[in-house]
Amino acid sequence: MKPYTLDWINKAEGDFYSAQREYRARKHPNYDSACFHAQQCVEKYLKAYLVENDITFPRTHDLTNLLSLLEPIDPTLLAYLESVRRLTDYAVEFRYPGDFAAKEDARDALHICKSLRNAIRQRFGMNN
Repeated sequence: MKPYTLDWINKAEGDFYSAQREYRARKHPNYDSACFHAQQCVEKYLKAYLVENDITFPRTHDLTNLLSLLEPIDPTLLAYLESVRRLTDYAVEFRYPGDFAAKEDARDALHICKSLRNAIRQRFGMNN
């Protein structure tokens, strides 16, 4: 594995654990933050997979765009297209006043995050 790929994975793991921590907090859970970190985790795992396969990508938070770049090498990941489309909005949707994530939003975001995280980790030969 390339060192830069591992850097992306380490950043993704930080977001993964932050998302879980915010969702599970007994006092003052932050569902907005859980959604944001779940989106960030998926974004960074997709970018890690792109880096490992020498595929350049634009500076973006659009998960559908990143996923589509992987189609030539791993078309099975397109099964996640609808899920990441929903998750993409969480990069900015709940960061500012006016919109707030519900517990159900955070649960859905974490479910998508865990599923795609596991799929990519398997491709890297990593334990989940």
